[in-house]
Amino acid sequence: MYPGIEEEYYVTPLGKHFVVFPNPHYASNEGLLAYGGDLSSKRLLLAYQNGIFPWYTEGDPILWWSPNPRLLLYPEKFKLRKSFRRVLRSGKFSVTFDQNFREIIKRCATIIRDGQEATWILPEMMNAYIRLHDEGYAHSIEVHLEGKLVGGLYGVAYGKAFFGESMFSEVSDASKVAFKALSDVLGSRGYDFIDCQMKTDHLISLGAEVVERDLFLETLEIAMDNPSDIGAWHDWHWSYNELEHQTSAVDSCDMSHSI
Repeated sequence: MYPGIEEEYYVTPLGKHFVVFPNPHYASNEGLLAYGGDLSSKRLLLAYQNGIFPWYTEGDPILWWSPNPRLLLYPEKFKLRKSFRRVLRSGKFSVTFDQNFREIIKRCATIIRDGQEATWILPEMMNAYIRLHDEGYAHSIEVHLEGKLVGGLYGVAYGKAFFGESMFSEVSDASKVAFKALSDVLGSRGYDFIDCQMKTDHLISLGAEVVERDLFLETLEIAMDNPSDIGAWHDWHWSYNELEHQTSAVDSCDMSHSI
């Protein structure tokens, strides 16, 4: 399940009552930085602010990662290929934001994936991100076909960074539509990047770039200095404008508040 860990690297144990992380600059390239602690909102948000995320399977302690390199998508660099443009032009998919977070994370946890024997989205992980969603930090993008939920993704937004966690697709191109919609809307709101965590050929094909961890952490620090969009995103809208060969992203109302 996990990449090989350098034997000489010390992995820091975390207590449940002291919310702090080691400096991710000094993590091994594989990225395992610490273990233990809890999945409280305070700890999760601190982790994301420092370029760290949890990833573990049943029977393991909570494992905290900051791999090198990192995979980022800069919204303006999304690759819109001709075949995918035809999908968007068809208008068969519709997109919503934060309308059904619980179902999105449930589908991400239960969908069968090639080469994956078990999900890392365990019940305690689901509950932690549902709590973050209720607090206005975690968000979902839902994709519908003929009124049926067929794809989507979820992640955490803080500052002007979005940390993607998982996506699913039950029909061809559904998760790609979710990713495109998210990229366009975040780009229109001045977000610096979407953190895709680890390299996959699929995300590379959509324009994501491999970035050295030190550069990622520098970019992250800048993103964290900007206001966060805290609150429900259910009034955000997205549509593809073929006539202008671009996507329009419209925020129809103000967010709950910003920090």
